[in-house]
Amino acid sequence: MPTKKTADKLPPKLTDTQQDLLWHLNHGYQLESSSVGGGLLLRRLKDDAVMRTASSNRNTIRALEQYGLVTASGDALTTIWRSKKPTK
Repeated sequence: MPTKKTADKLPPKLTDTQQDLLWHLNHGYQLESSSVGGGLLLRRLKDDAVMRTASSNRNTIRALEQYGLVTASGDALTTIWRSKKPTK
């Protein structure tokens, strides 16, 4: 008999902005923020090109972090967010 998914295993309901950002992070981009400039940039990892200024804000990123979908790294001046790879 198939088991039912429990509430904690269901994916969270994401906004359009969160879905767009997560799509980019899953398809070869990273999100960068600078403590100096304060803006958010999407950078394509393949050729290091800045594709666009992200339409998301820090609340969007914070929500994705709380859902466990992205992880942050970086140094004192720049924070980089990347998609967490799903565990099997």
